[in-house]
Amino acid sequence: MSKVTIVLLVILAILIIACIVLYFLGKKAEKKQAEQQEQLDAVKQTVSMLIIDKGRVRLRDAGFPPIVVENTPKYLRRSKVPVVKAKVGPKVMTLMCDAQIYPIIPVKKEVKATISGIYITGVKGLRGPLETPEKKKGFFARLRNK
Repeated sequence: MSKVTIVLLVILAILIIACIVLYFLGKKAEKKQAEQQEQLDAVKQTVSMLIIDKGRVRLRDAGFPPIVVENTPKYLRRSKVPVVKAKVGPKVMTLMCDAQIYPIIPVKKEVKATISGIYITGVKGLRGPLETPEKKKGFFARLRNK
């Protein structure tokens, strides 16, 4: 056998092993995510709140209690998370938000939100439906329209 075929076989073996490892890691992460979603659904409650402000802020700068920052993995502490400042009853609270729901949340309006601890998992308009923002056009779609 020539050197080229040996090198190609070794590369093929490494790729197959990498695919198998990624498959099992993906299944494990999927189970963990399903378990966490069950926990969120178990303690969720619906609350009406007035949204004061929203933004993407680093976890340390968001103003969460120290125990929340300690419990997050170290690699996520520096990343920016969607944060919503809302008035729930007489209290002004800082809440973390789901990334898919974040663009839908209106500022300076009252909404009925489904929260689980300090995490907003769903939002409905209190007075009528919420405005969904227009999807951004891709690069090629903008070029086609010109």
